Amino acid sequence: MKGKKYFGKKKTIKDHISKKKRKSSNDTYVTNKKAKFNRYKNVQKVEEELEKKKQMERKFQREQEAYSESEEEQDVYGQLVSCFSKPTNAIVVNSDEEVDSDSPSPEIESCARKRARNEEVSKTESDSDYSDSEDNAKGQDFDNTATFETELDHETDDSFVKHLQYDLPDELLISLNNSPMTVSTISKTWPVIGNITIVIPRPIETAIKKVKAKISLLEDKTFAEPGTAPSLIHKVDFEELKIKSQIHGNIVSANKTSLVKRDLELSEVLTPLQKEIFSILNNYQDLYYPERTFSNADEIRYIYCLHAINHMLKTRTRILHHNAKLIKKNDISDDYRDQGLVRPKVLVMVPFKNAAYRVVKTLMEILVPKEAGQVLNKKRFEDEFTGGELIMPRKNPKPEDYELMFTGNTDDTFRIGMTVTKKSLKLYTDFYSSDIIVASPLGLRMLVGAEGEEDRDYDFLASIEILIMDQADVFLMQNWDHLLHVLDHFHLQPKKTHDTDFSRVRSWAVNGWAKYYRQTLVFASVLLPEIKSVLNKKCHNYAGKVLVENPVEVGSIQQVLLQIPQIFHRFNASTALESAEARFEYFIKEVLPKQRDTLMSHTLIYVPSYFDYVRIRNYFKKEDISFVQICEYSKDAKIARARDMFFHTEAHFLLYSERVHFFRRFRIKGIRHIIFYQPPTYPHFYSEMCNLMQESNQNKYGGSECNMTVSVLYCRCDLVRLGALLGAARGARVLRADRPVHMYVTGD
Repeated sequence: MKGKKYFGKKKTIKDHISKKKRKSSNDTYVTNKKAKFNRYKNVQKVEEELEKKKQMERKFQREQEAYSESEEEQDVYGQLVSCFSKPTNAIVVNSDEEVDSDSPSPEIESCARKRARNEEVSKTESDSDYSDSEDNAKGQDFDNTATFETELDHETDDSFVKHLQYDLPDELLISLNNSPMTVSTISKTWPVIGNITIVIPRPIETAIKKVKAKISLLEDKTFAEPGTAPSLIHKVDFEELKIKSQIHGNIVSANKTSLVKRDLELSEVLTPLQKEIFSILNNYQDLYYPERTFSNADEIRYIYCLHAINHMLKTRTRILHHNAKLIKKNDISDDYRDQGLVRPKVLVMVPFKNAAYRVVKTLMEILVPKEAGQVLNKKRFEDEFTGGELIMPRKNPKPEDYELMFTGNTDDTFRIGMTVTKKSLKLYTDFYSSDIIVASPLGLRMLVGAEGEEDRDYDFLASIEILIMDQADVFLMQNWDHLLHVLDHFHLQPKKTHDTDFSRVRSWAVNGWAKYYRQTLVFASVLLPEIKSVLNKKCHNYAGKVLVENPVEVGSIQQVLLQIPQIFHRFNASTALESAEARFEYFIKEVLPKQRDTLMSHTLIYVPSYFDYVRIRNYFKKEDISFVQICEYSKDAKIARARDMFFHTEAHFLLYSERVHFFRRFRIKGIRHIIFYQPPTYPHFYSEMCNLMQESNQNKYGGSECNMTVSVLYCRCDLVRLGALLGAARGARVLRADRPVHMYVTGD
């Protein structure tokens, strides 16, 4: 019995000890579980707070992502704690102690910090349009409010702010919409550009102004001021010209790179021509410069690229500054309106891919020169915009201006968007994520489409602030209707929102006044009424426009080598619409009957307008007149056959379009008589065609050299073209003369 009792007692103690151990183990297990649960719960809370923070900042973060790059890895968790958490003492978490749910542990803090950074990196990588790895590497903080304050205070007297920041007063709006507009005209003469005419819209004195004067004490609002005449730059001072500091070091080196044929002096920053053009560009006025040549093309291209980059950097700085302010305070006021309805601000239109290639390369040199930044998608750009060059013939070489015009890639269907950051330039970005667009009229025309087409888009043209048209005269040779069609779709109300934050859109953009703020820069090699008409009818810059108008002293008639009579026939027409009908009637009644004589065979009819070309061709077919034709749409086999028939007197007339001469520059043989249906667009084409009549190009069985003549039809609407042929003074005298027919011989 004793043994049994002892055994039972012993067993009971063992059971008790085992039970106690199990209980202790369970307590430890529960404690560990509880700690892990609390830790997980705390991580969940931190993530919930992160999500809450993101939701509150979503409106402002979108703009921050859209216009800035990730220049430093941001401590998202630190921002979270500073905004939502109260300062608490750190608590060491052990496996058997309960975690304070109000305070994150170092492990949780590290986990949350890592998670936040991963999210930022993934977001930056997925949206690389707005990132800048170079800035990340340097650790520069663009959200420094004090820095932005200094920069914006420095720009208060900048023409950029004066031109774009304020709404137009009612008096100026009425003047801009009136026809004719109330303007003041100023004439100046500058050393390099020469004679310039400055046309500035002026506000109208109305009863509205008197009423506003009475309520000015109650409402203090700043309005945009009318434009002023540009002041000539004598000394280049980056601070006075308000050029952004980040490109100061690149300006001289980039300019020397672009000016291959001319070296700048050590003391020079810009050439004299660049100083005068930039004086106008920096005043945000429209410009028509019709004296672009192959020798000054690089100077012009560089200065408008500098203006475009400077404009975009100012826009970017202002948006980043306002983003930084709005993150700290939820206050939307008119002071923070700094954007348009869509993002693209600058559009550069050029005729060929080679010209676009040079524009983009110049932008690279100014913004991100070698080893100073990065250009994304650069290899793709080099592959697509180079190559495809025309092979110039060694035998019977083309004129020098033709070889310079058609060097490089001559494809005329292209468009490319670019995003500008502080230290990078990304190519091939979506248009609605781009700052600058470089395109051809045809490339844009295909995207804009026609009325009734389903797949068409022109919303990206709604907020263009600077429009640059380089080599605008070539657009006339390609297809002028493409340019006019694209210009008609500027500043229309977008069909979609395109993620626009309307609280940041400038009030004048919302009101539909964007066309009054757009600066248009046109560079061409000739002065043409078609281009002036575009400036007068489709450009409405309230700051005014500047026209360079230098009279031609010596016309291209002086370059004709042959001593042949050149007869100028004047017909009456007061408007351009009347001139088309009057010109055709004068041609078929006064000129053509004389030219149909057998002695007047080998007559070439030079027609600048394709519409006139088609009209004459149809008339010749209807009247069964012996002729052959060459135009830009003719196939090579038909061109060869037409030239052969004309040379061997199998066809009396050769109908020849100006556009085919521009693109092919044929040396037509056998010409004995030329009729210029209208003075040529390019003055040197006149002397070039006349010089083809030399003896070496004649068919010895085709007639006598002494029987050669040149006839030109003109009216009052052709004053500019006529002046380029005869000289401005002589052209004006011919128009005012009583006699409608005048004859000149080379040397007169």
